[in-house]
Amino acid sequence: MYVVTVSLTAVAGRAAELRAVLAENAARSVADEPGCRRFDVCETEGAPGRFFLYELYDDRAAFDSHLATPHYAVFRDRSAALVQDKEVQTHVLDPR
Repeated sequence: MYVVTVSLTAVAGRAAELRAVLAENAARSVADEPGCRRFDVCETEGAPGRFFLYELYDDRAAFDSHLATPHYAVFRDRSAALVQDKEVQTHVLDPR
């Protein structure tokens, strides 16, 4: 399994908009992508506008396919002006 974690912060005053586009991308990813097993959108307690994403894919190829979907392109374009900073990390889930 391939895990992607993303930490991001909304531009001041744009958290609600970012929350909505994150939720839409997550829902479409799980519904439309056979290789996407989980996509959680979390908001940091006590820090409105600070988000953490946990995404679980079958493998790296499934994640690469996610990046090529039309709904991800819409998300990328809509979120560009809403994100102040972003950090992406990738991990391989130990099958033990």
